[in-house]
Amino acid sequence: MNFIAPEIRTVNVTRYVTPLREGGSLPAIAEADDGFLYVLKFRGAGQGIRALIAELIGGEIARALGLKVPEIVFANLDEAFGRTEPDEEIQDLLKASVGLNLALHYLSRSITFDPAVTAVDAVLASKIVWLDCLLTNVDRTARNTNMLLWNKTLWLIDHGASLYFHHNWQHWQEQAVKPFVHVKNHVLLPYASELESVDQLLKPLLSNERIRLIVDLIPGEWLARETFFSSTEEHRQAYINYLETRINHSAIFVKEAQHARATLI
Repeated sequence: MNFIAPEIRTVNVTRYVTPLREGGSLPAIAEADDGFLYVLKFRGAGQGIRALIAELIGGEIARALGLKVPEIVFANLDEAFGRTEPDEEIQDLLKASVGLNLALHYLSRSITFDPAVTAVDAVLASKIVWLDCLLTNVDRTARNTNMLLWNKTLWLIDHGASLYFHHNWQHWQEQAVKPFVHVKNHVLLPYASELESVDQLLKPLLSNERIRLIVDLIPGEWLARETFFSSTEEHRQAYINYLETRINHSAIFVKEAQHARATLI
């Protein structure tokens, strides 16, 4: 099946509005030259460019599965932004992030998802749990759901903690077929009763062609810094191979999720 390649726009940051002091990455609300506000993720933050790659891959895979994710854009940051910021910590972050960063459209007036207030049906919960098992996303817990309600719809945000295997590329082939043990902490796991049927539904949506189109979105300059690989293309292909292998062996992480859920109910 042929798919239309996802397109990522590039914007230029024109105004730093306010920091979002959540975690150690210090994302910020910023305005771009298209007039929209974005949540800006910085290449100079703690996990660096790998977090941006995880954000890009995770967000676009979620979108390919039909889940709601704010528009992702590349965001150019000019060196002038670090000169006038009075906060030294933010100033250092801005200086370290000159160049191409990543940003998500800011969902104005959205509210943080609270499972005690808002019910999620079993199919949607199962889709999100399946996605996070695929991506090994450790950051969708009751303490930090990384989901928003906007216009009465559930939106997924912040996939930067996904794909944690790529912080050390040693033995990445083995990591691709490991169960996701952290699923036991997933905020939606108690409601994810349809994992087996969702597995059959979602796997065909992530064909090899679609995975390649998504990974091809990663800017070459973000891949060139990795010394483990002999070339940018080898690095890119490793992401493709990892994701294809994990999808093909999804029964492993589905079984782990079912086991973890059985201990909760």
